[in-house]
Amino acid sequence: MLIVAVNTGIVIFAHGSSVPSANQAVRVVAEAAATAGAFEHVETAFLDARPNLDEAVARLADCGVRRILVVPYFLTLGIHLQRDLPAIVEQLSRAHQNVEIRVTAPLDGHPALMQVLLDRAHTALADWK
Repeated sequence: MLIVAVNTGIVIFAHGSSVPSANQAVRVVAEAAATAGAFEHVETAFLDARPNLDEAVARLADCGVRRILVVPYFLTLGIHLQRDLPAIVEQLSRAHQNVEIRVTAPLDGHPALMQVLLDRAHTALADWK
C-alpha cells in the first residue's frame, strides 16, 4: 500500500565523495524516489559533499515542509550514523523549530538487501566465462 505523505519531505543522506559520479548515483536514487510519487519533496544531502544536510533541510523548510525524514544511504549503523548524524539533526531541530526531523534506519537489516546481494552474485556468475 502506498502512503502519500502530505507536508513531508525526505532527504536521501549519503556520505558523499570527491568523485562526482559517486554523488550523482545518489542523486539518481533520490530522483527515482521523487518519481515514485509518495513524496512531493525529495532532496539529496551528503556528509562530506554538497549539498549538506543543513542545505537540504533549509530547502525543504522553505517549501513549507513541516516533517522531514532523513533516510541514510548507508549500509550499517557506523560512527557517522551513531554520532555525527544525531548531532547534526539536533542542531537542525533547534534551527528549524517548526520542522520535525526524524532519521530512519540504515539499509542493513532490510529484507530486500539479501535479494540485492544474491542478484549481484548471480549476475556475476552468469557473466563469468
